[in-house]
This record gives sequence, C-alpha cells and structure tokens, in this order.
Amino acid sequence: MSARVSQSAFDGSRLRVILLLDLYEGAQEQFLDAYEHMRNKVASVPGHISDQLCQSIENPSQWLITSEWESALPFLAWVNSEEHIELVRPMHSCVRDTRSMRYSVLRETHPERPLTPEAAKSGLQTEARVGPGVTRHALTFTVKPGSESKVVDILTHEDTPETRINGITRLHRTSIFMHGNRVVRTMEVEGDLLATLCHVATQPEVRVVEDAINPYLEQDRDLSEPDSARVFFTRAALPAMQHVTAGRPEPAHLRRHMLYYPAVAGRGLELARFLAHQDEAAANDPDSPVYASTVFQREDVVTRLIDVTGELDLDPAAALGVKGPGKAAELQRLLDGAAIGVEGSLDSERNLNRLLAHADMMPVTDRSSADS
Repeated sequence: MSARVSQSAFDGSRLRVILLLDLYEGAQEQFLDAYEHMRNKVASVPGHISDQLCQSIENPSQWLITSEWESALPFLAWVNSEEHIELVRPMHSCVRDTRSMRYSVLRETHPERPLTPEAAKSGLQTEARVGPGVTRHALTFTVKPGSESKVVDILTHEDTPETRINGITRLHRTSIFMHGNRVVRTMEVEGDLLATLCHVATQPEVRVVEDAINPYLEQDRDLSEPDSARVFFTRAALPAMQHVTAGRPEPAHLRRHMLYYPAVAGRGLELARFLAHQDEAAANDPDSPVYASTVFQREDVVTRLIDVTGELDLDPAAALGVKGPGKAAELQRLLDGAAIGVEGSLDSERNLNRLLAHADMMPVTDRSSADS
C-alpha cells in the first residue's frame, strides 16, 4: 500500500471498532438486555473476531463497545446492512449520544506469548498512513423518477451552513452530484463525522432544503425524529474505500468530477478494489491527469470522486481508471453496462468516450468553507 493512500479498507489489516455511548438515566438494564440479544447475532457474522462491552467506573451512563474484525471489509458490509439496522434498533431508545471510531491495527504486544516476527506482522497494517487530517465521506439516496429537475432546483439553492462545528471539527467542502434519480453528497471533514452530520442536519438553512426534498424521496425519512434520522444516515452511507493523492505538488487549478460505476450484481466490492488499485498506480505516474481520487462503495453502487487537471475527456482511460493493457476489459467484466447505457467492448475508443460521458455525474453544488 502506497504511503500516498491516506484512507483505505483494502490493506487487509485487522480492524478495531470503538463505539462510545451515553445512555439515558435508568436505561442501563434495558440496554444490557438489548446488547445480550445483539451480541449472539454478531458473533456469527463472517469476519467478526471478538467484542467487549464496558461500563465506566466513574459514570454509569457512559458505556463502551469494542469489537475486532478480520479486516474493514466484513465490518463495513455488516454495519451497512439492513440486518444490522434492525438488530440495533432496540438500543436506540436507550442511547442519548453515540460516537463510532474505526482503527486499523498497526502494532500489538503479547508478553505472555512472544510471537515470531512473521506472526507478529500477521493482520497488521504495514506502515502508518499519512495525510492532512481531512477525510472524505459520502451519502447517497434516490428520488422519485420524474422529480429530478425539482430536486436539482432545491439543492442548487441550498445555503452554506456554519462550517466550524466545534474546536476540533470543521466541514471543509461539500459537493453534490446527480446521476438519473441518484443523489450523492460528498463532504470533506476535519474531526468527527457524526458531529458534522448532526450539526449540519440541525442548521435552519439545511433543514429548509431537506424538508423540501422529503416529498420526492423514494424512502421516507424524518430528520427531526432521532431514530428515523439514524436509520436514514445508515442506509445513505456510502463508505470511502480508499483515498489516494498523487506524489507531486498540488496544481493551482483542479476540476472535481464524480464518476458513477454501477456494478454487475454482487461485484461491487471487486469493482471498487479494481479502481482503488488503478488509482494507486496513477498516483505514481507524473503524467496522470488525476491528482486525487476517492473510491466509494456500498453493495453494487460504486462512485469515484476525482480531482483532475485539464478537461476530463483529454485522457478518457486515465479519467475512468483503466489506463494500461487489459484494464478496459477488466472494467467491462465488472460494470453493468446496460444500467449506465453503454454496452459493447470498452476496447473501442468510441465506447470508452461514451462511458466517460455517461459515468460523469451532473454537478449540482460545490462549496468550500471560507477559510479552507
């Protein structure tokens, strides 16, 4: 894994998940019963290794759940599943506030059973990732067919909310794109994502827009009701699988694009991994027009946010992430061409250009904070 990769779910290292919870007064026993029911189900999830439930020795309302997973991939598949949403629902009435943190394991010590050098490295992240401390996140949802132009008009007039959330959290940039009836909102966040989402969702200028969109959504939501908001954000989450930045000075002018890659059924993760590997290779190519790239994936929805120099169609293969022999054919194998309106061989320059035109999502808004 290149040191230029600052976010990754593909390095194969074990994952430690930490969930901090603040319970309502008197809800401890109810919460413990809900956890007992949940943990037996979680134990059978592929990739799950262990978990612990802890209670603060100082404050009985503060609890901690830690879990270990074979890698980030099975955890992300589980935490974003409908089964998980329904399983944790009984806990919602017990919890006042929650914060989830996810960490790759780099080093560990077992003084009671010394390990060989090879065993000590097994399942560990090989080197520390570096970056500016700003991470990319995305949400996606669909609107009712025929309402797209109304939704675009509503989103275009969204005012920028206050971007400084607290002393450590700040929203740097928000970009919204559409492809057909699918909306994707990306955010560049410094600090806590959940604090950002909660803050943005309560801002009057944002609430006006979100309330105006509600009648056009394919799935109902009520952001004023905590349980409904929590379920919506879980279903809308589009996890960042990898972010990579080129190893050269940032150009003065970059153009931002979001590309949409509907995957063949059941191949979404494989397609995301393919694009991630391509972007890592491009980061080492001084001639690549792609300066930074983030691959997002949830089930068979794969998107790729790229910052490029120059016009997107000057190098379609590089823009699409298929630079190199056989790469277009590999994308063709994983991509649901019919879903995006491009069928046939991608070895054809004509079809490659058509795919780029069809995959390039329509930009709706792109706003940065004044001090970014």
